[in-house]
Amino acid sequence: MQHEVKVPSMGESITSGFLTQWTVSNGDYVNVGDKLYELETDKITSEGLAEVAGTIEFLVEADTEVEIDQVVAKIDDEGAAPAAEEEAEEPVSEAISDSDTIHPPSVERIAAETGIDPDAVEGTGKDGRVTKGDMLAAAGQGQEEEPVPQQEPAPVVEPATPASEPKVSIAKSTPVADLSERTTRKRMTPIRKKIAERLVQAQSEAAILSTFNEVDMSAVMKLRKELQEEFVATHGIKLGFMSFFVKAAVEALKAVPGINAQIEGDEVVTNHFYDIGVAVGTDRGLVVPVIRNCDQLTFAEIEEQLVAYGKAAKEGKIAVEDLQNGIFTISNGGVYGSLLSTPIINPPQSGILGMHAIKERPVAENGEVVIRPMMYTALSYDHRIVDGKEAVTFLVHLKKSIENPSRLLFGI
Repeated sequence: MQHEVKVPSMGESITSGFLTQWTVSNGDYVNVGDKLYELETDKITSEGLAEVAGTIEFLVEADTEVEIDQVVAKIDDEGAAPAAEEEAEEPVSEAISDSDTIHPPSVERIAAETGIDPDAVEGTGKDGRVTKGDMLAAAGQGQEEEPVPQQEPAPVVEPATPASEPKVSIAKSTPVADLSERTTRKRMTPIRKKIAERLVQAQSEAAILSTFNEVDMSAVMKLRKELQEEFVATHGIKLGFMSFFVKAAVEALKAVPGINAQIEGDEVVTNHFYDIGVAVGTDRGLVVPVIRNCDQLTFAEIEEQLVAYGKAAKEGKIAVEDLQNGIFTISNGGVYGSLLSTPIINPPQSGILGMHAIKERPVAENGEVVIRPMMYTALSYDHRIVDGKEAVTFLVHLKKSIENPSRLLFGI
């Protein structure tokens, strides 16, 4: 009986995707649960699994755009399972007689060019096989051919020119190489296309402005060092910087609720919850899974979700629901070495925080110059509903929380 392999539904917002590759061959016998293909949409990458066992027949080629519920293959459950392969009765080296010796292509080529019989040459390779070097030696050419000296061209005599006129040397033009040999082309992935569309949308629809501040990371780094061993022993996970910034962003949003808002038509919708998106870079592009109710989570719970989302994103197993309805985003370009950037907001959100690399820099403190681990922070915001004063206040509040992490424990 033939069973249809359909592209499964992955949410109302996803109507199509690209079947990027088949992970089995056409005509293969597959078992229940075997991975059949990879499907990439504008939000996630998912896998298609076999629901029945049998012989598979492809109905579409790889790298093809397919619709949700489209039949992409059929599986015949009457197909016979492959029998276990029997071992050869004799080793391959014994099955081939001396008269049937197979020589490498390079040996055969030299034999054809020189007329030397490889079987008449004493081989120095493994098991006495004839090598390219053996053939060249037999031909009296040695392992490498001597370069043929090039005759120098006769000097070009230029006509005499007046001393007042400078000589102009014009290089000989060379033919332009075929661009197809110097470039590669590949289809833009659905995720990359969606990222491009959303970035252009954000730039064209919102009045994006950025403001900056710098944060002394000394207190957080000291606290992490003091608590890390006990934190890992208790929770089985490391205490990172991101959980501090998520918590600090929540407190800053509480202090400046105008950034926790968005425009819908001619209305401003203010959110009273704190679902924070954290940007995760993958080989397929940037995804922003959302951590829900961050104001109610502990540092350990935030770190656990960060690790789980990071692993799922890199494996292409993020669910569509995990990417929806965030109210604010944090992007850490510092993990790639970024010193300063202006992140673009993720519509319809009105703000995004950019974290950057921690660098030791000289700063003035109590009339003295001291070295401190500093991080630049950037807030990009939609100036249509967020004023500069609110943006600056947000970053100042964030700075106070990071430089005095005990404030996060008391929500001040």
